[in-house]
Amino acid sequence: MASHGLLPKALISSPVPSTRASLTSFRSQSQLDASFKTRSRVSTFLPSLSSLSLRNRSGAAQRKLSSVVRASSAPLPAALLFDCDGVLVDTEKDGHRISFNDTFAEKELGVTWDVELYGELLKIGGGKERMTAYFNKTGWPAKAPKTDDERKDFIASLHKRKTELFMALIEKKLLPLRPGVQRLIDEALSKGVQVAVCSTSNEKAVSAIVSNLLGPERAKKITIFAGDVVPRKKPDPAIYLLAASTLGVDPSSCVVVEDSAIGLAAAKGAGMKCIVTKSGYTAEEDFLNADAVFDCIGDPPEIRFDLGFCADLLQKQYVS
Repeated sequence: MASHGLLPKALISSPVPSTRASLTSFRSQSQLDASFKTRSRVSTFLPSLSSLSLRNRSGAAQRKLSSVVRASSAPLPAALLFDCDGVLVDTEKDGHRISFNDTFAEKELGVTWDVELYGELLKIGGGKERMTAYFNKTGWPAKAPKTDDERKDFIASLHKRKTELFMALIEKKLLPLRPGVQRLIDEALSKGVQVAVCSTSNEKAVSAIVSNLLGPERAKKITIFAGDVVPRKKPDPAIYLLAASTLGVDPSSCVVVEDSAIGLAAAKGAGMKCIVTKSGYTAEEDFLNADAVFDCIGDPPEIRFDLGFCADLLQKQYVS
């Protein structure tokens, strides 16, 4: 991949221009406060993420791929690593967000995260980190404790309850797998490619998704890295480096499937190839550094890519 991260010309269809401003436009504290008050947005919680260009760069074209399934004789990836939320299942808007809000209502905190606000909060990896950043910015609820240690325990208790509510949704199978997920996982497992899920979400929630939606037999063959298994969450590459080390594979032989800019940054920081399948909250993010970008993985007759395509990515460095 060239340093500018352009996708291969052969794989690019007509570009879609975007004028969405990146987070870098909110640099001064006065602008931060004004933006938050007028638009209920919280992108200011992580100013360091401005370097990731979570929104399309001004004047840059968003590359979009059409279907590029191909027969390949290239060696297969040693491991196929999936993010969970937004990749396996589009869980954020009608899953995690609802569970957070139900938890806040149960505790009578007077807090509701609407669709737009939650989209901005997703720039922060991890539910506990998300709540902490939000309360630090907007003020802690009257029912919250006053000391840092007590607040840490308070956040942990909220997150535990939120996870219970979210798992109940998953167990009812109200949120389906995204198109192509089961097909690609089955293809990988049948050909001896290791499969793992690498997520900032709670391990119990991720395990519930894998077991309930992919089935217990597949779940036995899938390794899960989630929650606080690493000290630093995405966009830090720690979780992907841990996965490679634990699975006993070289990072350069792995292909990651992500849906967000922070996930993409984590994968590329680990030295891995990364395919993005855009989700409901991430369609407008900047994925210029991705090795490929699709709307989904896809099932027949509309398969977007397969394991052979993943193998091809490992063999090539595309340039514009």
